[in-house]
Amino acid sequence: MNPVSNTAFYCCGVRMDDANRKRSICNDIHAGTFMDARGLEIFAPFRSETMPNISNISRCRIIDDHVSAELGKSPSASVVTIGAGFDTRPYRLRGGDWLELDEPQLIEYKNRRLPVSECDNPLTRIAIDFAGESLHEKLSGIETTSPVIIVIEGVFMYLDPVAIAQTLQQVQQRFPRHALLCDLMTRRFFDRFAQGVHGKLVAAGGHFSDRPENPITIFLDNDYRLAESVPMLKRANELGLLWDELRLPSIIFSLVLNIFMRDLQGYAVHRFDFG
Repeated sequence: MNPVSNTAFYCCGVRMDDANRKRSICNDIHAGTFMDARGLEIFAPFRSETMPNISNISRCRIIDDHVSAELGKSPSASVVTIGAGFDTRPYRLRGGDWLELDEPQLIEYKNRRLPVSECDNPLTRIAIDFAGESLHEKLSGIETTSPVIIVIEGVFMYLDPVAIAQTLQQVQQRFPRHALLCDLMTRRFFDRFAQGVHGKLVAAGGHFSDRPENPITIFLDNDYRLAESVPMLKRANELGLLWDELRLPSIIFSLVLNIFMRDLQGYAVHRFDFG
């Protein structure tokens, strides 16, 4: 797999460990399916990254909850996951017509480990070389009259603002009305909290682009409307993760959040609407 795809083992390993917890947050019982010897080797240095891992599993749960809520309203909605990695939502959530796009080697590996035929929901996987192929062309054959939910998780931190804008424009050309769920990190959050885990991501082959001061503006400049933002650590506190992993009482975190509000809100899942 290419180096960026290698980092998918990190997110998958976090979900694997979470599934083995007594009180699992996402209950991704399929995550371990992908963690072969190489995957476990890549994940090993990240096991000690407590706060990034908490943010990672909280991000997964936030998006799970958003997608589940949308499918509750529109069970036949199309869910398009760009840079799907080892995501298993089509197997874990009820409803939806699912489309996953990622690099050819990752899709091939994923098909071997967790075949489409084992999914209860309609699922299509499309291989795309993001560096050399057009996202718009890959999406052009997809026909849907149902509501569309776009999920782009753990991707934009690797793209510069121009590449982010180009991705958004290609999605808009194909889906003139859609909801977009994604995670965004501000430069301030990266500088203060993400340097350590970033070094390990670089060692695994990934590298964050220069973080915009406020990446939300890229979406607003491309005609999206911000519907909701959920900071990862705020949701982690609500889920009891900070207590489970750090023995940090909720009341203490609430005080910390009030003091460092701007900093801790710098990494969040956002829902944008278009059209």
